[in-house]
Parts: sequence; C-alpha cells; structure tokens
Amino acid sequence: MAYNAENYKRIAAQFRDKNLRAKQAAEARKEELHQKLPQVAEIDRALATTGLRIMREALNGKEGLQERVRRMEEGNKLLLEARAEILRSNGFPENYSDVHYECNECMDTGFLNGKMCKCLRTALNYAGYESSGVLKLIEKQNFETFDLRYYEGNERRNMENIFHRALAYAAGFNGQKMQNLLFIGTTGLGKTHLSSAIAKIVIENGYDVVYESAQQIFSDFEAERFGRVPHGENRTSRYFECDLLIVDDLGTEMQTQFTVPCLYNLVNTRLISEKSMIISTNVRKEELLAKYSDRITSRLFGEFEICVFAGKDIRSQKLMKRR
Repeated sequence: MAYNAENYKRIAAQFRDKNLRAKQAAEARKEELHQKLPQVAEIDRALATTGLRIMREALNGKEGLQERVRRMEEGNKLLLEARAEILRSNGFPENYSDVHYECNECMDTGFLNGKMCKCLRTALNYAGYESSGVLKLIEKQNFETFDLRYYEGNERRNMENIFHRALAYAAGFNGQKMQNLLFIGTTGLGKTHLSSAIAKIVIENGYDVVYESAQQIFSDFEAERFGRVPHGENRTSRYFECDLLIVDDLGTEMQTQFTVPCLYNLVNTRLISEKSMIISTNVRKEELLAKYSDRITSRLFGEFEICVFAGKDIRSQKLMKRR
C-alpha cells in the first residue's frame, strides 16, 4: 500500500525507538536484579559463557561433541530453573528481566520475515485516517453507536439484517477471501455509518483499509493521468493494493469519458485480484444501470452482495427531535 510518506517516516522512527526502549528497559531490570540478588548475577554470568564453552568443546574434537553439548544444555536448564526459583522467592516474576515488546510477533520492529507486521500496518492506517480527518468519523460512527430505533416495521427488520451482516463481515474479514458489499439507498439511512463501523473493526484487526469518496478517487486518477501530481508521487496504487477498499457516494461524481473506464478498471482489477470492496451509493439500481456501462453494472450486481437501505432520513429525524 502507498502510505503517506511523512506518516511512514514518522511512524517507522517511532517503531525503531520502541524496539530500543524495550531492550534498554530489560537491561535496566536485569541490572536491578543483579544488584539486589547476587545469585542471579552469578547465574547470568555463567549462562553468558555458553557460546564460548561450546566453541571450546568443538575445538576438543568432534568425537562425543553432541553428548558434551547435551550435558552443557542440561546444566543451563538447571541454572535457569534455579534462577526462576530465586526470582519467585523474592517476589519477582520469572520473566522480569526479559524484553517486553508491545508486539511479540515482530518485536516492535514493524516487520516480520521481511514483510510489514500488522501492528505497523494498523499504526499507519490510523495515521492516515487521522491526517485526513476520517478518524473522527470512525470514532463516532461505529457499531456501538448505530441506533436501530430510527427504523420501524419491515424497514426495522431489514436494517437489523443489514446491521448483523455488516457486523459479521467485519468480524470475519481475513484479507484472503474476497467479500464485496454494495450499499444502496437514499441519503441519511446509515450507509456511511455502517461502512465506517466495518472499517474500524477491520483496521483494529490489522488490515489496511482505504476509505474514500468516489469523487476523490476519480480526481486522483485524473491528476495522475494528466500529470497534475508531483514527479514520483503515486496517489492511486493504494486503491488497488489495500485489503479493503470502501468507496463512498458512487454516482455523485461528475461523469466524464474518463470516469467510467476508470471505475471499470478499478473494480475489475480488484475482482481479478480477489480483493474486497464495499461501495455505497445514493443512486437506485435502475439509475446505476442507466449511468454506467453493462461491464460495470454486471460486476456490481453479480459480484457484490446487495444491501438495500430503506427508511426515513435519520438526520431529519434527529433534527426534528431537537426542535
């Protein structure tokens, strides 16, 4: 994913500091133990010579080396057991002098086997939301704040089904199995709210999410196509590479000869790559069929699970209650 360069630079430096601080804190705890418990210091000094002793044994010949190393390992095991007992009897946890990382998978480096760890991805995504102002939207519009009381009768039952489908989608998202949702309905019915709620959970589970309006996505593609971005800057790769792309307000963009093939390319490429999408639109199905080509609509209605939002504008209902 093409993360914001400034965010990446800043957060990568924070991770380097976290890793170093964790090691320094562990060393300080070990020094504390050595001062308070001389027996532990003696054991640690003995354990620290293990590598040197193995080298010496190897120089004494290969014959019986495996057995000599085994006896040495048994001795180290006894030392570690004695060390743990000394700590316990003096009120310290056995792992007191171990390095305690926030993320044990990557040891706070941000990378695991040469690939970005989910903890770094999460930090970068949160930074992206924060810098764009979308983080505030996610904080306010989540599953906990979604209120079904604004719907009645059949509309209530329909929205309960959509709510639970969205909840299951977020909880079951694994970045592997492609899952596409198409939210259709007029304004003020909760499409953006549930999209934000899904994004929040998926981000918290360590997947990279891009949440953007259709208008901004097309604007980014146009800027790149017609050379209106700084040299070397790539604004659109993130739309193809992220684990989950959420496109808000499809159909409200100004339609040009460029936008339709652009939308087809984006949707088709992600379908081929089996990468998940959520698209919300205020435009009815009939209008979508008229507005976009068959190549696009056949994919939207064939590869996406349709969720039709119905009811009264929630914003208007809230406004009426304030009066």
